[in-house]
Amino acid sequence: MADSENTRLLALEVLVEVEKKNIFAKDALHKVLYARQFMSKQDRAFITRLVEGTIEYQTRLDYVINQYSRTKVNKCKPLIRCLLRMGVYQMLYMDGVPNGAACNECVKLAKKKGFHNLSGFVNGVLRCVERNIDQIPFPKEEDGEIPYLSVQYSIPEWLVEKMISWYGIPTTKQILEASLQANGITIRVNENRISKKELTDKLQQNGIEVSDGYYSEDALHLDKINYVSRIPGFRQGEFFVQDESSMLLYPIAGAEKEYKGETLHILDLCAAPGGKCTHFAQKLGNKAMIEARDVSEHKIALIEENRERLGLSNIQEKVWDALVPDESRKEWADIVIADLPCSGFGILSHKNDIKYHMSEQQLLELANLQKTILTNAISYVKTGGLLLFSTCTINPEENRDNVKWMLDHYPLEPEPIKEHLPETLQPYVEDETLQLLPGVCLCDGFFIAKLRKKDV
Repeated sequence: MADSENTRLLALEVLVEVEKKNIFAKDALHKVLYARQFMSKQDRAFITRLVEGTIEYQTRLDYVINQYSRTKVNKCKPLIRCLLRMGVYQMLYMDGVPNGAACNECVKLAKKKGFHNLSGFVNGVLRCVERNIDQIPFPKEEDGEIPYLSVQYSIPEWLVEKMISWYGIPTTKQILEASLQANGITIRVNENRISKKELTDKLQQNGIEVSDGYYSEDALHLDKINYVSRIPGFRQGEFFVQDESSMLLYPIAGAEKEYKGETLHILDLCAAPGGKCTHFAQKLGNKAMIEARDVSEHKIALIEENRERLGLSNIQEKVWDALVPDESRKEWADIVIADLPCSGFGILSHKNDIKYHMSEQQLLELANLQKTILTNAISYVKTGGLLLFSTCTINPEENRDNVKWMLDHYPLEPEPIKEHLPETLQPYVEDETLQLLPGVCLCDGFFIAKLRKKDV
């Protein structure tokens, strides 16, 4: 076990940066670990778990702290707030760390960071939690579903209330349970480079646990992974990391049937890091030319890197903000892929701090932003062409409500999609749209609609 003061200090600095700058933990953590690539694997794992766990369980940790502190968490200075959270997290969830050590190290850090006058406060709160660790008065289900689920699964109350209104209590419990479960990763095999069996054998020979996907013939699930870039075959472009839910977009599109002898024009509007456009490119080969767009040079660089690694020559990248209309692409595309910015509630198990970066107002703003992009997307589709609309959220306002809005305002009609899905997923199709839910399905939460542009 890593227990040096330095590892906890680095974890604290990441947590404070996240708190003060309102940034995602993944970005702050990557910056710190990238600058310390020669740090031991054990220390890197300790820092990662402490940071990610403290943020993932923030709502629950705040509840515990507030039971034993006269100064509520939101009134504490940011550094003290982060120290208390990481101290309680170690006591509740890190069995390899003695409770006394968790308290002592947090007190030392308070002093080291110049808060000598508050080190006694930190010690007092954490010692009080330690004494009551087996009898913390957590909310009971019979006292109210919303506060119970909020603390039990560490989700803001407003979001629990929203989910219950969307899917009811039993399904919401399944979704929230899944949000706290650590999973392996899913990869899409690049059969232009290697067969699925050959890649499976290679990975197993390197001690990686491999199993077939549940829904996609291109998918493999991997366990016992530390760094994706070090997986055998990654640098050789033999696979792409992608959840099965988004792999379903290709079979649903039925792109081979759209091919009539002339090169298909496919436009991917928000393409980074390139999962969907490279999937289409890999499968269609010279039958298609794909234009992959995104809003910044950085995002385009990610697509280019993956395209080159996978050995694909039928993708062209372009920096373009999807909110801005492009007259040069009106009625140009046979297929438009619109995998749009969203609240991300379908991927909480991967990005556990999304729930703290979103509000009810922002949900409305996102749904309206999507409408603007969809208006542009529709204009790019040829008459008779396809619009593929997808998100990684489970919010109906961003998903089915926006499909209904499009059908009410534009010459579009939904295309049947059940025939393209495995039988196990067909029950989740409603009004020819697919809504996958984490914890209910064996994949991320994801939404897909397939719409054809009518002649008017």
